[in-house]
Amino acid sequence: MHARKAIHIYKTIAARNHQSSPLVCIGRSLHRSLVNYDQETNTRSTTHFGYQTVYEDEKEAKVAEVFHNVANKYDLMNDAMSFGIHRLWKDTFVSQLNPRFGWNILDIGGGTGDISFRILKYLNIHGSQQMKNENLADDHSSDTRRNCTINVVDINQSMLDVGKVRGEKLGYQEDIKWIKGDAENLPVKDSSVDLVTAAFAIRNVTNIRKAISEAYRVLTPGGRFSVLEFSHVTNPYLRSVYDMYSFEMIPVMGEIIAEDWQSYQYLVESIRKFPTQEEFADMFKEAGFRFVKWQNLTFGTVAIHSGFKI
Repeated sequence: MHARKAIHIYKTIAARNHQSSPLVCIGRSLHRSLVNYDQETNTRSTTHFGYQTVYEDEKEAKVAEVFHNVANKYDLMNDAMSFGIHRLWKDTFVSQLNPRFGWNILDIGGGTGDISFRILKYLNIHGSQQMKNENLADDHSSDTRRNCTINVVDINQSMLDVGKVRGEKLGYQEDIKWIKGDAENLPVKDSSVDLVTAAFAIRNVTNIRKAISEAYRVLTPGGRFSVLEFSHVTNPYLRSVYDMYSFEMIPVMGEIIAEDWQSYQYLVESIRKFPTQEEFADMFKEAGFRFVKWQNLTFGTVAIHSGFKI
């Protein structure tokens, strides 16, 4: 009887010692860590970075690195890749905006200032005629209406720095405010902007729908959101030539001119991952925009999308 009881006590003690042994504790801790990691990764949303699949909270840093790398050669590479046609695309884009004196304008992702400078140039050329047509030229109170506020919001400080230097050389240092900010969380009040623009920028945000909704939020009723972005060539024969040029030549140009193959490989891939013209227009409508329309330029290499907040 005493022997059986002793055996039982021995087994109990041994079992307890086994459960609390270092190897067992480490094993259990590792198991819990793996379970927690699996649960955490299952709740993290993914998106694309070119053809790579990445977590959403990682894409912002990756895109920031791309534009930090290319900032100083950005305009030169644009000329080389498009044979200068990007200048015509941007001129067409701004002329369709038909900006007015007195507007509060927000340019998203416009760090180098290309669109903002064109808007100011457009106003210098056409603004006086607009005011005459509106019978404001002889109205002394119209002096206050000649002011046009342009805020450039870009998440990348390197691109903003390039834009500031260019603005100073062009004499626009007092006309534009350069703000570091996120297109998905704009540092702008609700219903305070007359026109929101985004040229070759919205393709790079993590959540395109959220960026469109932010543009809607900050616009005044009657305000317009207009986007110039790479799109999809519709003609299959032209598309095959365009794809060959994009994948075979653009990264090589990036390496030769900017000493950066990877950033321009991302550029080519990100264009292919961007929604089609119809899909992008549907995103505008889902966000609440009305009178949504789009126009292809150069066979759909780029497209202009626009919609109004009513």
